[in-house]
Amino acid sequence: MANMSLEKIKMPEQDPNVRNKNFEEVALGYDELMAMEEATRCLNCKNKPCVSGCPVNVRIPEFIEKVAAGEFAEAYRIITSTNALPAVCGRVCPQESQCEGKCVRGIKGEPVAIGRLERFVADWYMKNGTDKIEKPESNGKKVAVIGAGPAGLSCAGDLARKGYKVTIFEAFHKAGGVLVYGIPEFRLPKRIVQKEIDKLAELGVDIETNMVIGKILSVDELFEMGYEAVFIGSGAGLPSFLGIEGEAYIGVYSANEFLTRINLMKAYNENYDTPIRHAKAVAVVGGGNVAMDAARSAKRLGAEHVYIVYRRSEEEMPARAEEIHHAKEEGIEFMLLTNPTKVLGNENGEVCGLECVKMELGEPDESGRRRPKAVEGSEFVLEVDSVIMSVGTSPNPLIRTTTQGLEANRRGCLVANEETMQTTREGVYAGGDAVTGAATVILAMGAGKTAAASIDEYLKTK
Repeated sequence: MANMSLEKIKMPEQDPNVRNKNFEEVALGYDELMAMEEATRCLNCKNKPCVSGCPVNVRIPEFIEKVAAGEFAEAYRIITSTNALPAVCGRVCPQESQCEGKCVRGIKGEPVAIGRLERFVADWYMKNGTDKIEKPESNGKKVAVIGAGPAGLSCAGDLARKGYKVTIFEAFHKAGGVLVYGIPEFRLPKRIVQKEIDKLAELGVDIETNMVIGKILSVDELFEMGYEAVFIGSGAGLPSFLGIEGEAYIGVYSANEFLTRINLMKAYNENYDTPIRHAKAVAVVGGGNVAMDAARSAKRLGAEHVYIVYRRSEEEMPARAEEIHHAKEEGIEFMLLTNPTKVLGNENGEVCGLECVKMELGEPDESGRRRPKAVEGSEFVLEVDSVIMSVGTSPNPLIRTTTQGLEANRRGCLVANEETMQTTREGVYAGGDAVTGAATVILAMGAGKTAAASIDEYLKTK
C-alpha cells in the first residue's frame, strides 16, 4: 500500500553547533527501516516523470520498488546499470530541480526522497555488497580520457565495460576532480569517492596522475601513442575575480584555491602542513553552492564571523535550498543585496576590510533575474581579514591552445555537438564543465556517458 504521508522521512543530521566545528558528514543517511518506509511513498506512476528529470535516466521507480521490498542489492544493480557514481549523486545532485522536481508526489506535499534513497542503496552496497567486478574481454582498442572528474570517470567506466583499454590522464596527484578538490568532506566524504574510483581500476581502467595534458603530452601525441579516440573532461578550474581594487592583498582567495587547500590538501587536518589562513572574520562573495561550501569550510576552520556577500536577494541565489538552509543553521551570516567595491588592506599588505555598497533590484536582465543596481550613498565597510571570491570559473585554456583544430566559444568552452559530444576535431570528444562552463556533477556524468556511446559507435565504424 502506498504511504500517503505528505512529507519525506526526515534525514538524520549532525547537530548544527557540533558539525560547524568538524569536517565529518552533515547528513547521516537513512537506516533500512527509514528507507523502506520512504520507498513506499512512490506511486510507481505509469509515465515515470522522474526518470526524464534525470540526466542519466536512472530507472527510479524500479529501484525504489526494490528498496520497499528490502531487496537492496537488486536496487543497486538497477541504479548502476545507468549511473556509475550513485553514492556521489545521492549526496550532491540537485534533485529538487531534476528527478524530485518532476515527482508527482511533489504537487501536494514533498516529492519522494529519491536522492536519499539512492544514497542509502549505494552506502548499503558498499558495506554489504558481494558482486565481484568482472573485467570485460579486451577489444584491443585504446581510448584516452583527459581528467578524472565526473565526466572522465563516467566516460571511462562505460568504455571499459565495452572492452576498451582506457587510460585516464589526471593533472592533480589524485583522481576525482571536483569531487575531491571542490566539494567538502562534510558533504561528500572522500573515502566514498575513492571507493567509486577503485571500482574503475577493477574494470581495468588505468589512471595516470600528475599528467598535465597540453604540457607533458599533447592531444596529438596521444594519437601518436596509439589512442584511437580522446575524451576531454578537464573541467572548469580557472577562477574568476571581480576586477576590483585590492584583490591582490594577502588573504584574498578564489573559492577554488581555498577549497582545494582544504579538501585535496587537507588543510583542516593538523597532520598536514598545508598553509591556510585561520581568519577571524571572512567574507565570501557569491551565492552559489561553491560559495556555501567555502563559507561553511571557513566556519569549520574557526572563523568567528563568516559573511555571504551576494548582490541579489535570496530568491535569486543559485545555491541549492538545502545548502542555504545548512549554512544558516551553522551560523553563516547572509548579507544580501550587497556588492563589494574594494578590498582594503593594512600596511603589511593583508586584508583588513571589504568596502561594500547596498543594492536594490531593478528590471530583469537577459538571465531573467532582476538586475541589481547600487543604492547611492549606502557604502559601508565590512571588517574582515579574509575574502573568498566565489564568482564563477571557466575552463583552463591549456588544452585548447595546444591542440590544432579544436574550437572554443568566446567563454573559452570547447565547442562540442550536443548529441554526440564530438568536438570540431575528428576523434576528439569533450563533455562536462570544459564544454558547458561550471555546472553540475550529474550533467558532466551524463555528457561522459553520451561521449562513451559516440566513441564506441565511431571506433566500430572507423
